[in-house]
Amino acid sequence: MQVVEVNHRSSENAFIHFPKSLYKNDKEWIAPLDKDIESVFNRDKNNYYKLGDAKRWIIELNKEVVGRIAAFYKNDGTQIKGGIGFFECINSQEIADTLFETAKVWLQEKGCMAMDGPINFGEKDKYWGLLVQGFKNPSYQENYNPPYYQNLFENFGFKKIFEQTTSEISTTEFKFERFYKLSERVFKNPQYQYAHFNMKELPKFANDFIHIYNKAWASRPDFVPITKDKIESTLQSLKPILIEEAIWFVYANGEPAGFYVNVLDVNQIFKHLNGKLNWINKLKFMYYRHFGHINRVRGIVFGVIPEYQNLGLETGLIIKFYEAMRKSYPQFTQAELSWIGDFNPKMHSLFGALGAKTTKIHYTYQYSF
Repeated sequence: MQVVEVNHRSSENAFIHFPKSLYKNDKEWIAPLDKDIESVFNRDKNNYYKLGDAKRWIIELNKEVVGRIAAFYKNDGTQIKGGIGFFECINSQEIADTLFETAKVWLQEKGCMAMDGPINFGEKDKYWGLLVQGFKNPSYQENYNPPYYQNLFENFGFKKIFEQTTSEISTTEFKFERFYKLSERVFKNPQYQYAHFNMKELPKFANDFIHIYNKAWASRPDFVPITKDKIESTLQSLKPILIEEAIWFVYANGEPAGFYVNVLDVNQIFKHLNGKLNWINKLKFMYYRHFGHINRVRGIVFGVIPEYQNLGLETGLIIKFYEAMRKSYPQFTQAELSWIGDFNPKMHSLFGALGAKTTKIHYTYQYSF
């Protein structure tokens, strides 16, 4: 067994492509785009390198790759936080322990007191948490793994620090009439206005998104303000899977107050591409985008600023989204609601009342040194 640092093209390729052999017999697994994983570890594309560093390793056994891991840390000026992610491993506690220990030693050298995982070297909206329930229909940039990973983590000594629940709702299960009645008073109140996203007005909606995001999440201890460049580039990158009427904003007395952002469940397309986005697969993408019987959208972010919470604006956003989809895009019959932490019981209650059902659960772990 040999631990190899990822520091040249051949080891980078081995790191990227190992999951394709690991999951070759798993019909549910969908290969992430190679370029998406590569960008996480690209110093020119990932701004988190300005706050810390990352390192990757693979393990070889009899000249075959049998595991991989990445470790990273972020220094926000008050503390150094360590994490591990992009973990993949055959069903071997010995190999998993070697990967965890390798990451641990490096993080200790950088001054970390613990490592969270599996997490992303970036924002929480992607590659976050270990899947422990619901091993089907993995979403784009969502961690998927075999069930045995839970034992590998917990046997090493990782402890769960929070739970992330992903829910799904269908057009037949959504309790529309009940919630439309609850939203009527908001729709009739001239204080509030709803509008869907328009790419032609990208700078305006980018500013509105920043205003809402930076107010809605400011109280979180791990909050990092979002910038205009970041959100504009994100919206541009989402353009191929973006439906304008699936992204809704609400305004209170003209001030941006909340948003609900949904995109196509692009993994229904990417399952045909094997992680590659070359010119042939780009043509495939366009074909499946328009003729591939895609029936799911995915909510990726949902927020209302504190002073306007619990006034019915949240329900209004959902109703506006539902009405637009039912009218203009009847082929979309399923909506996945992106993960909600166990620290947000109000949103859990809302999703349950709407008729949503839990489909996936991820755990975020921590190992203290």
